[in-house]
Amino acid sequence: MEMGKERKMKTVLITGVGKGLGRALAVELATRGHTIIGCSRSQPNLDSLQTQLSSSNYNHNHLFFNADVRSDESVQQMARLVMDQKAVPDIIVNNAGTINKNNKLWEVPAEEFEEVMDTNVKGTANVLRHFIPLMITLKNAEGIIVNMSSGWGRSGAALVAPYCASKWAIEGLSKSVAKEVGQGMAVVALNPGVINTDMLASCFGSSASLYQSPHSWALKAATLILNLTAADNGSSLTV
Repeated sequence: MEMGKERKMKTVLITGVGKGLGRALAVELATRGHTIIGCSRSQPNLDSLQTQLSSSNYNHNHLFFNADVRSDESVQQMARLVMDQKAVPDIIVNNAGTINKNNKLWEVPAEEFEEVMDTNVKGTANVLRHFIPLMITLKNAEGIIVNMSSGWGRSGAALVAPYCASKWAIEGLSKSVAKEVGQGMAVVALNPGVINTDMLASCFGSSASLYQSPHSWALKAATLILNLTAADNGSSLTV
């Protein structure tokens, strides 16, 4: 990974861009002049982000979609619209994610378990299914794909077994897909670290406020992501 040398302006697709890490990363990258393609299930969150970015003096050619990564059809439609706009991403950040309420596995409702898997694992796979072919065809088989993992994708923790399972899946998925893409691409699993988000508050309660803010995190994460190269393919990294 070559640090400290950000290259030409990039088009970056970020899922779950409406709040938390996705939004903070989008704002930081847009501030640096990069173009954002973002999706969220919340139209009000998308509208407020669009307003926030439009008020800056930077690139205004961002694209935002009310899309649900859990739905293959929804992601397929987004990919078609992106292709129509000739805005195929140079970088994809599969950030959309959710966590179960703290509970022993046998006390987690089946529907809640499915929600975690559908968002964190199937959602990532849906994006890869529809956007990797665009990168291969329209970006000369070049590009960077960052799949958000977790420290809990590399270790276990009580009361969040569904979330741990989903992030262990992301680690395996990333390493496998890394072996399937061409030499000009990189697929990496990225542990963002511990950040004060709604998801952390779900686990840690009020003590989540002791950890760094999404904004502070995005300053470091943006630089790391922008400096990834094909040489990082298959890596498990941490911000």
